[in-house]
Amino acid sequence: MTDQTEKDAGSGIPTLEQMQAWTGAIGSVQQMMLEYVSSQLARGKPAEGVGAPDMSRLMQAQANFWSDSMILWQRFITPETAPPPPADHEKDRRFKGAAWRENPMFDLIRQSYQLLSDHLLQGVDAVEGLTPAQRERLRFATRAFADAMSPSNFAITNPEVLARTLETNGQNLVKGLEHMLADIGKGQLTHTDSKAFEVGRNIAATPGKVIKETPLYQLIQYTPVTETVARIPLVIFPPWINRFYILDLSPEKSFIRWAVAEGLTVFVVSWKSADAAMAATTMDDYLLRGELDAIDTVRELLDVPAVHTVGYCVAGTALAALLALLAARGQADKVASATFFTAQVDFADSGDLKLFVDDEQLALAQALAKDNGYLDGRYMAATFNLLRGRELIWNYVVNNYLMGDDYPPFDLLHWNGDTTNLPVDWHNAYLRDLYRDNRLVDGSYTIDGTPIDLSRIETPAYVQAGREDHIAPAKSVWKLMHYLNGPARFVLAGSGHIAGVVNPPSAGKYQFWTYDGKPESLDEFIAGATETKGSWWPDWRAWLAGIDPATVAADGARQPGSGSLPALEDAPGRYVKLR
Repeated sequence: MTDQTEKDAGSGIPTLEQMQAWTGAIGSVQQMMLEYVSSQLARGKPAEGVGAPDMSRLMQAQANFWSDSMILWQRFITPETAPPPPADHEKDRRFKGAAWRENPMFDLIRQSYQLLSDHLLQGVDAVEGLTPAQRERLRFATRAFADAMSPSNFAITNPEVLARTLETNGQNLVKGLEHMLADIGKGQLTHTDSKAFEVGRNIAATPGKVIKETPLYQLIQYTPVTETVARIPLVIFPPWINRFYILDLSPEKSFIRWAVAEGLTVFVVSWKSADAAMAATTMDDYLLRGELDAIDTVRELLDVPAVHTVGYCVAGTALAALLALLAARGQADKVASATFFTAQVDFADSGDLKLFVDDEQLALAQALAKDNGYLDGRYMAATFNLLRGRELIWNYVVNNYLMGDDYPPFDLLHWNGDTTNLPVDWHNAYLRDLYRDNRLVDGSYTIDGTPIDLSRIETPAYVQAGREDHIAPAKSVWKLMHYLNGPARFVLAGSGHIAGVVNPPSAGKYQFWTYDGKPESLDEFIAGATETKGSWWPDWRAWLAGIDPATVAADGARQPGSGSLPALEDAPGRYVKLR
């Protein structure tokens, strides 16, 4: 019997003892769940805001759990008669390695974990008395817990880590420990080789000059590469929660470099990472002394009546508010067009980020700022990583800490880790007033004392959304179309919040959808949209040309530093390097 057990163990087939142990483990989990529910019911006084579980749902959930558990065992005992695993289980990238299926023991570990995870999440729906927001928070927390407990995250239950450990005599774990200690020291998870990229050398390297500096931003003007340029210049407002060079990554990915090559005079605002001197900065400052000041500066420099504008993410939200303010002041003609990259104005369906805007989270941000008046950018980076914990946290825990892999060079991940600080009072006010209370669309929000009414916007608009965007969901971005009263073109791009935007034509990746009519809803748009392979950038460029096709010579003030504003330093400037 002992010889047979050892033979089975060596062949990877679970022994009788191992099967009994796993049966006991799964039974214990089921028993713990039942005992927990029973104890909660016996107490007779559920937690505040949470009702007792719906008994019919609970009983059905338990029945489903037992049924699925039996099917799981059937796959191992009589696989030819068992139903196949759920399709999403087989597509789970955490378990893509062959060892998770070829070794019966690890296959059992994998499928047991997936079964438990599914039923933990299903259990969220059995809790009564929760508001929709509370249920979403509970679901998010449950999913985060389930992701953290994946057997792929632990050396002893990950067959690929065990194989690497035997292969390297444990040197992978030594190297992984070095990675982990380094990350602890800097207080941030590393995603890519920090030495592979240098701002101004191989990223943020499009030639240009800083032509203006204020306490809030630097204004960069890029050097034209065509003999003529579009008469109307382009001013880009990147999100202040990140570095501007998301739009100027490596040369082959740079939206800015591409726009310059397309004959546009391009200006970009590089926001200053907050310090103690910016503690009193408000939304009015970012709009009036930031975006509007940059618009007026470019108009005066080039002697043009209007500019094209781009607002990415939160900067697009601010741009919409600014357009409404200009309309109220009778100055809407300062902006010839507005392009919105994954920007929201109505935050009713703003996705998982809304889970981080309750009073507790805002108080935490305030506490982390201490007496400095600004929030360390690493807090925001951690928040965004949590939104996709499986891909942006645990994937790197496995690869960097357990497998001991070298960090791959990836410009996008370098940018993702290049954090910026934010004035904490303004940051909290933004989350509270817009994300939580949705004041931008109810008429109660003001800028410089002026009520903001988005329906006054008649500026031609190009609204881009990402089909798989988890930060600004497409259905949330679509809502902007209901508030604009000028000509507006909606474009749905393949991929998400970053790759859906940063998708150069040369890459030949993804696709985008357009609709030539006036759909009333996103569902109607999707049902009747035309799909085009590749990047949406050329579609946007053609749309701009349709507004004003006129060109002028690329001389005089069109050359950075040759007009009334002398060059202060080479692009990308010093603000982008401040920590």
